[in-house]
Amino acid sequence: MLLRQLEYLVALARTRHFAKAAEECYVSQPALSGAIRKLEAEFGVPLVRRTRKYEGLTPEGERIVVWAKRILADREAMEEEVRTLRSGMTGQLRIGSVPTASTAVSLLTQAFCAENPLARVEVLADLQTVDIEARLRSYELDAAVTYRPGADGASAFTFVPLYRERFVLLTQEAADGGQRHEASWEEAGRQPLCLLHPRMFGRRTLDAVFARTGTPVRPRVETDSVASLFAHVRTGHWASVVPHAWLHVFGVPVGMRALPLVRPVHTEQIGLLVLRREPASVAAQAVVAAAGRADMAAALERVPGAAATEFIERPTAH
Repeated sequence: MLLRQLEYLVALARTRHFAKAAEECYVSQPALSGAIRKLEAEFGVPLVRRTRKYEGLTPEGERIVVWAKRILADREAMEEEVRTLRSGMTGQLRIGSVPTASTAVSLLTQAFCAENPLARVEVLADLQTVDIEARLRSYELDAAVTYRPGADGASAFTFVPLYRERFVLLTQEAADGGQRHEASWEEAGRQPLCLLHPRMFGRRTLDAVFARTGTPVRPRVETDSVASLFAHVRTGHWASVVPHAWLHVFGVPVGMRALPLVRPVHTEQIGLLVLRREPASVAAQAVVAAAGRADMAAALERVPGAAATEFIERPTAH
């Protein structure tokens, strides 16, 4: 069995088209098809359902693709480790992020790039938690900044805590001159809210807190983008609940105010998620090391603007 044959099979599973897979692998279509037939002969089972065109993989093919991805990822990790031993990390870090943490990723990539000056970084933001775990399992990502995985994923991944996500009520400036320094979840529920879409983990977290306080929430606008939440509040017609990490980049926008949400003070652990495998890939090892030295929690408290800094650092006990 040649690794190249496994590459052809993985490409075919990804593109679901013989000609596209051949083009991606820089070979002719007959060469790719012949190599996969040789692979089928070696295993003694059909891997591809064929009629006049590609009809999908057989059950055996589906399982072998999983193993092929693992084998190819191990080969890539081995080659990268050899290169790293020779000249330092020179490959690419592929890192994903849930929308609520996308602005915090820059703190991690900054630390990573400082320690690995020859490496490159590809950031895929605005991924849902289920997509992140699937891409880590299929070796399409090296790491991700996301929420702690549930019980079903705890054994498959290593989770490195980075910071605790807190929530603020983002509204237009009020006539009280900014005398208020906090708001309750019950008060937030009475606002004309624009929130994240219900399929997103960040929204489900908010719904759970609102439910605990007995506050019914019926937002009229829902979106999959935190930036869109800020834009809607800017119109003056909406309020929103946003993670405090987003204030780290822009502070509290002019004409708005951000009130820490209390009663209860709720936080969610955000961390770095990597696939648990031995040996770990060079990229995963490097970004975990960078995470250990980057004090993201402290950096996220330094919000631009005096008013923003005051409200973020102001202790609240309830």
